[in-house]
Amino acid sequence: MAKKSRLRDAAVKIGSVAGRVDGTAHKAAHKAAKAAHVARQELIELTKQVAALKKQLEKSTKRLKKALR
Repeated sequence: MAKKSRLRDAAVKIGSVAGRVDGTAHKAAHKAAKAAHVARQELIELTKQVAALKKQLEKSTKRLKKALR
């Protein structure tokens, strides 16, 4: 009977460790997903800024060409 108890205790310990590892992995994946979302939002904002600067450069170029005529 003692051997069965030891085996059961070992199985419980293994299961507990596996559960903790699974939870830690889940938290890490959640943090990574949040970071990816934030990075995507920043990339969208940078894209908008680049488009605005491009438009501004085109206007400046047009004005400069008119001034040089």
